[in-house]
Amino acid sequence: MTTAVDVDYDARIRQVLRDHGRLNKSVDELDAGADLYQCGMTSHASVNVMLALESAFDVEFPDHMLKRSVFASIAAIRQALVELTSG
Repeated sequence: MTTAVDVDYDARIRQVLRDHGRLNKSVDELDAGADLYQCGMTSHASVNVMLALESAFDVEFPDHMLKRSVFASIAAIRQALVELTSG
């Protein structure tokens, strides 16, 4: 079930990816579970995405979240952000 929170997070995440992800596919066409690295995001772009997400959501990713899997998909990013903003 998709909640309003998921939709809001996804829209904001997609905007960050549109601006910083350097994807080779339209972010609007991607499924939330699509592998962003397979869609062209490089490790350098993922750092820019992380920094933009921190600014957009007013959070800081702790060291234990600074790994490829956290930024691998919109769903994974959403899960991390929900964890960071719910505390």
